[in-house]
Amino acid sequence: MNRLQRTFLLAGLLLAAAAIAGVAQPRLASGADATAPKTVTVTGSGSAVGVPDTASWQFTVDSRGATATAALSANADAEQAVVAALKAAGVAAADLQTTDVSLSPQTTQDGTKIVGYAASSSVSVEIAIDRSGAVVDAAVKAGADGVSGPSLTVADTDALYDAALKKALANARDKATTIAGAAGLTLGPVQTVVEGSAPGPVVWGAAAIAHDSTQITVEPGTQETDATVTVTYSAS
Repeated sequence: MNRLQRTFLLAGLLLAAAAIAGVAQPRLASGADATAPKTVTVTGSGSAVGVPDTASWQFTVDSRGATATAALSANADAEQAVVAALKAAGVAAADLQTTDVSLSPQTTQDGTKIVGYAASSSVSVEIAIDRSGAVVDAAVKAGADGVSGPSLTVADTDALYDAALKKALANARDKATTIAGAAGLTLGPVQTVVEGSAPGPVVWGAAAIAHDSTQITVEPGTQETDATVTVTYSAS
């Protein structure tokens, strides 16, 4: 066999080996897919409902003065009177906060001349719901001419969210069990858990003002907290 024949023979053998390798590769990949670990991934949701026990209120005082200084000074005195009344009603200093102070000129009807100044300031308080009536009454009697609220919340929001998380995990387990059973699989242990959450809506309580008094009553309603989790289980 001469050199040229040997060269052609070697090239043919190389081409044949490459063709065999090309056919074998898909079979190997298919075998790897068949042995890949099986998993079931689901998203579970849960919610927990609590009764609000904390109310936030905001009290505003408005004052007028011939000058900006006079208006601000009068407003500071009015605010201090309201703050003193709130403290006397049992509101802790830590639960009192000035939330807004404003000053604006007052002009003639045609807007060409300043005739005085208007000052306003607001104080917010956070208290137990059942103390709302007495606290609002004290603020109004001390001179507050604006009242807004209540904003109702559950003080221990962490406990409410923890309860929602537990329900979300139980919901995820139920879903995964159903899916595994339908697919002819046996559900295994948890592989991963990813937390997700969405704030739940608050159902505000109703506030009613009696005709002969500033005393109010507040119905707390309920507050719902939602939680979601994405869980991956092994399966066989």
